[in-house]
Amino acid sequence: MVIKIPRQARKKSKSGIYHVMLRGANKQEIFHDDEDNVRFLDILIKYKKQVECHIFAWCLMNNHVHLLLKEGNEELSITMKRIEVSYVHYYNRKYKTTGHLFQDRFRSENVETKRYFMTVLRYIHQNPVKAGLVSRIEEWAWSSCSGYYDKGSSHKHLLDSDVVLNMFSGDKAIALGHFRKFNEQNNNDSCFENQAKKVRHLTDEEARDKIKRVLGSRNLAQVKSLPKAERDDLLRRVKEIEGLSQRQGSRILGVSVSLIHRA
Repeated sequence: MVIKIPRQARKKSKSGIYHVMLRGANKQEIFHDDEDNVRFLDILIKYKKQVECHIFAWCLMNNHVHLLLKEGNEELSITMKRIEVSYVHYYNRKYKTTGHLFQDRFRSENVETKRYFMTVLRYIHQNPVKAGLVSRIEEWAWSSCSGYYDKGSSHKHLLDSDVVLNMFSGDKAIALGHFRKFNEQNNNDSCFENQAKKVRHLTDEEARDKIKRVLGSRNLAQVKSLPKAERDDLLRRVKEIEGLSQRQGSRILGVSVSLIHRA
């Protein structure tokens, strides 16, 4: 007999503010192109309006999302479920796939103090830099940093920036200068994601070498023409390569991302 241990209920934040992370199941990519990123942000806007929540920071990475938000007129878990379901419907239609996209349960931590609020906000904005994807935080197109820096972000209205800027000064120009200095400051900020093992992304050259080892005597170009059972077995083994993204595998093997995802 299997005894199921019930999940521990989330502890409510006294401030109503949470740092939330959504991650792809088995660390798979959830955003493959700009359209995917735009659709997710559009969904955020839709439910932000519906539940009247506040969003202070966000960052979309290839296989996960960070949000700093204040709960709206319903439980956070319900709001996150609406967002997840809506994006999964879009994703499955676009890539002609089925099954889980996100991990079963989103991660969250309570943000109870002003100091930790600012730590989380900076941590979210610096995520792409610390992952080695860009050298400066404003270079990452898919975070709220451009909204704060008044860079003409198409999703600037998703962001509740006034609350944050007013923490620095009532004068917007002065506040922005102080905020920018804080936001770009070198640090050892640690949030819940740092408790997990960091996986370095492979370069395309490294990924190609590792894929070739999986294929053995077969050529890269042969994979898409193999019988389905043999091809899917190889693609499943390719997906297990640590640090390899499905988008990389798609480019190197000349097969669609959805084909790799379904294998």
